[in-house]
Amino acid sequence: MEEHIAHSGAWGLAIIMIVGISWVFYRYVAPKNWHEWASAGVVQAFIIALYAEMYGFPLTIYLLSRFFGLDRGDLNASLWSTLLGMGETGMMISMILGYVLVFFGIGIFFKGWRQVHRARQTNALVTDGLYRLVRHPQYTGLFIALFGEGVVHWPTLFSVALFPVIVLAYYMLAKKEEKQVLAEFGDAYRAYQQRVPMFIPRKSQWRAFIDSSSLNSDN
Repeated sequence: MEEHIAHSGAWGLAIIMIVGISWVFYRYVAPKNWHEWASAGVVQAFIIALYAEMYGFPLTIYLLSRFFGLDRGDLNASLWSTLLGMGETGMMISMILGYVLVFFGIGIFFKGWRQVHRARQTNALVTDGLYRLVRHPQYTGLFIALFGEGVVHWPTLFSVALFPVIVLAYYMLAKKEEKQVLAEFGDAYRAYQQRVPMFIPRKSQWRAFIDSSSLNSDN
């Protein structure tokens, strides 16, 4: 490949990011059965593919320039900045927008995790806080964070292709988990299912969802 591609070749940093983010992910997701391990495995593939391209070799840019006629004098490893021809400015815009979604998603994920952790100590059904707005806020937060990092900030062929697979995998896992909760809580959880959506808050509740995502919020 003759084109110069900026922001690539830092394999040491790629390994650090993959190991660090994977450790945090498994630390808090903590898969317990093969269904959970299978879903986590798709996220792991997403993480590896994303950061290997972000800091290592930009395979997406290579394939687009090699086989699809993408012609730029100075290619950038960021797909958005290359496609839009905006250089460093485009990369900065996509990074800022992406990280806004990443940190928002992380806040939702950890707030949901904290609520579940507390509820497990008393074997209680969680229906307040974020759980009064969506039934699986941890997964909602995960989706938002991965979308922000792997589609908005630094899209690659693999991260874009794997994102809907991750959503499907966690949808199926959520359905399985709900069967178990129904067996434990019966009509109380069935009524909760009927009034609260699975992943996406109702249009009128997005403001409350954003406010409740703060780790310092007790609502």
